Amino acid sequence: MFIDVHTHAFHPKIADKVLQQLGQHYGIQGVGSGLIEDLLARARKAGIDRVVVHSAATAAAQVIPANNFALALKEAHPSVIPFGTIHPDYEDWACQLDRLKKSGIRGLKLHPEFQSFRLDDPRLHPIIEEAQDHFMFMLHIGDVLPPEQNPSCPYKLAALMDLFPRARFIAAHMGGYRHWKYALESTIGRDVYIDTSSSLEFIDDATLAAIWKKHPRERILFGSDYPLYDPADEMARLRKRLKLSDAELEQILRNSAVALGLDQ
Repeated sequence: MFIDVHTHAFHPKIADKVLQQLGQHYGIQGVGSGLIEDLLARARKAGIDRVVVHSAATAAAQVIPANNFALALKEAHPSVIPFGTIHPDYEDWACQLDRLKKSGIRGLKLHPEFQSFRLDDPRLHPIIEEAQDHFMFMLHIGDVLPPEQNPSCPYKLAALMDLFPRARFIAAHMGGYRHWKYALESTIGRDVYIDTSSSLEFIDDATLAAIWKKHPRERILFGSDYPLYDPADEMARLRKRLKLSDAELEQILRNSAVALGLDQ
C-alpha cells in the first residue's frame, strides 16, 4: 500500500483563505484547490492508495471543529486517514483523545508555529503521556528562525523523545524545515520517523545525502504537503534528488503503512 503521509484538505469555506496564508508564510505557490476531491484525484493519478490528512487547531476553540472535520473525512472517504488535533490551551483534551480513539483516529497533528505554543511547553507532557500508546504524532519541525527562537526545532523534539521513549513521532520536513543541520546533530539516526514533505525544493545535496545515509530507511516516509505540492511531482523530485531505484522509492511509499499498522 502506497501512502502519502503528509497532506492537507480544507473546508470549502476556508480553503482559499488558508492557501493564501500558506503561500505568504512559505513563499510557495500551491498547486491545488485545497479541497479533498482535488487531493484524492491527484493521489490516484500518482498511484497513491491512501492519504493522511492533517489539520491543526490554531486556538482552543478550533479543536472540536477541526476534529469534526477530520471525522467527517474519515466517514466520507475510505482512502483518507485523518489525524486529529489538540491544543494545550484546550482544557478538556482527555475527552477529545477518547473521542478520537473511539472513532478510529490513528494520529495527532501538532504545529507549534501555527498553533502559537512552544514544543518545550510542559503542558504538552500529560497530553503526550496519555496519547502515546494509541496515537502517532505528526510534528511540524523547523522554520527560518534559529532553534532557540523558533517554537519548534529538532533539539526540542529530541528532548521529548528522551522524556517519552514509547511515543511515535514523525518529524515533518526531513526532520525540520530549514533546520536540517540541527536535525543531523540531534534526531537523525534515532528512533523517530521523518517525512519528505516541503524539503526537496530547499535542502542542499550534501545535507540531503547525509540524512539519507544516517537515518533508518524504514523510518523515512513519503509526504507531499499537498496543496503546496503535487504528490506525483514530489515522487519524481524525490527519485531524482536521491537517485532512487524503483525498489527504494516503493519502500518509502510503503513505510507509512507499516508505521500506521495498516500493512496487515
